Amino acid sequence: MSFKEYAQYDGLGLADLIARKKISAAEALEAAIALAEKHNPSLNAIILPLHDQARARARTKLKGPFAGVPFLMKDIMGAMAGVPSRNGSAFIPALPAMRDSTLTTRFHKAGFVTFGKTNVPEYGLLPITEPTLYGPARNPWNTDHTPGGSSGGAGAAVAAGIVPIAHANDGGGSIRIPASSCGLVGLKPTRARNPLGPDLGDVMSGLIAEGVVTRSVRDTAAVLDATHGAEPGDPYPAPPVRYAFSDEIRRKPKKLRIGYATKNLSGRKLHPDCITAVRQAAQLCEDLGHTVEESSPLIDDAVLSGAFMAIWASGLAQTIDTVTQITGAKPSLKTVQGLTMALYEVGRKITASQYLNAVSMLQGAARSVAAWHQTYDVWLTPTLGAPPLKIGAIDTAARDPQTAFAPIIDYVPFTAIQNATGQPAINLPLHWTKAGLPVGVQFVGRYGDEATLLRIAAQLEKAQPWKDKRPPIYG
Repeated sequence: MSFKEYAQYDGLGLADLIARKKISAAEALEAAIALAEKHNPSLNAIILPLHDQARARARTKLKGPFAGVPFLMKDIMGAMAGVPSRNGSAFIPALPAMRDSTLTTRFHKAGFVTFGKTNVPEYGLLPITEPTLYGPARNPWNTDHTPGGSSGGAGAAVAAGIVPIAHANDGGGSIRIPASSCGLVGLKPTRARNPLGPDLGDVMSGLIAEGVVTRSVRDTAAVLDATHGAEPGDPYPAPPVRYAFSDEIRRKPKKLRIGYATKNLSGRKLHPDCITAVRQAAQLCEDLGHTVEESSPLIDDAVLSGAFMAIWASGLAQTIDTVTQITGAKPSLKTVQGLTMALYEVGRKITASQYLNAVSMLQGAARSVAAWHQTYDVWLTPTLGAPPLKIGAIDTAARDPQTAFAPIIDYVPFTAIQNATGQPAINLPLHWTKAGLPVGVQFVGRYGDEATLLRIAAQLEKAQPWKDKRPPIYG
């Protein structure tokens, strides 16, 4: 199977070829490995090859909707027995996981063949992927630019055609940011839609959601069909699902009332390309029969950001302190980046009372957004406040977190809100700059309502296809 032929297919398309014995799982895997070896020196998307165990798995009898489809796992969460996850940090030793996570088990039950792990920013902290441990991941649309973060390696690999689907997770936009930066589909599911077991219940009071980045809406829906559902011991479940998500995308959306944003929640203007992207998406929605008007939920951005960062910094402190308990080592600027150390020090100073107060503030924001959704079915925003940043734009060695994070707040003005509220949100690749960089738009649904997002995503994919949009590094 040639490089170009392999890269033409989405995940379900490859699975269909394998099921009809047009190609074998082993042939698909070798095509993926060859593409990885061709493009990874330029992209640095894959940081841990797992070729031997993938080849052994590809020779077995595989079942599931993605039987035989090559796949990549992120270097944060997604535990695989015998494989280390280092969170992009030299402070975490390369110790093999004792067992698969529940999500990994479900990925493999769906038939995926995992042949590597992808690059991440240290501890998933940033909307870029530039860890000291692995070096920067680069964007296949322009290697001077970031593929986003924290699932940056996953985004780069999928955008370059190395795999049609890759594992991603999202604690402040880490699925949607790389999807926007790389021209992909990226759905952050409703809180608890995908389980975090067997070792975790929730992470940072529910900020973290598991998922994937893909090139097609149907792949996104089919993966969610394969992975969603509570497991025994979960602290809380997501709302029940009425129909299979793969069936939902074949249903025409009802006439929706959509509010859209051309400014961030503080009233500051966004990059002109982001405004253009959201206005064009709004017009397309209107052309498809939906009611569209400019409107956003009433949220105090400063309060939300402060509460979010208190929880985020506390979560980082917990992670690093847990490593210290296991290894006996203490973090230093030799083993963690300066910005990570600064945020760790902030997190260690957060009191229990301050943490719980931050949780209350995020819950208050969720109430405000839910009230807004009594009027509007969907909120449409730019996913990012600007096109993908250049490599090195954020100083990962900075020791002052307020200074370092200041530009990030305007760059990522919308995505963390849905982690705070637990709502589903999806990035769609509907705009490119004149320089050829992707600028995604985000659709946010009511809590528990991925179905509406997937239906309108499928409608927009049909109306304005992105299938043939290809970066210079591809296939």
